[in-house]
Amino acid sequence: MAKSSSSAARRGDRKASAAGPSLVPVLGGEPVPAALDKLIHDRVRLGIISALAVNERLSFTDLRDLLALTDGNLSVHARKLEEGGYVTVQKGFDGRVPKSEFRLTAVGKRALERYLGHMEALIEATKGR
Repeated sequence: MAKSSSSAARRGDRKASAAGPSLVPVLGGEPVPAALDKLIHDRVRLGIISALAVNERLSFTDLRDLLALTDGNLSVHARKLEEGGYVTVQKGFDGRVPKSEFRLTAVGKRALERYLGHMEALIEATKGR
């Protein structure tokens, strides 16, 4: 039995329809893909991106303490964001102590804006029901 295109669209199947994936309208009428940005949607990575959105730069220690993370947890999530082009990491030394500073990239800022717009649209759509 063939699966319906709507169930394929919910799964994120690229062959869901000839017109492409289903779209969710964002406030202001700009459509965005129905799937959330999985790179940002994770709780820790969303926290990192959000903290960097309101701070020009944060050190590894500042981010770790702000988000109450372990060194390893922060390292893994920060590396994923760096590989995705959402953050940059500048490594150096403060005297003899290693220091890493994180900054949000323009790509990361746009991704966060799209993500927040998408969440706002989902909230508005839910309120309207």
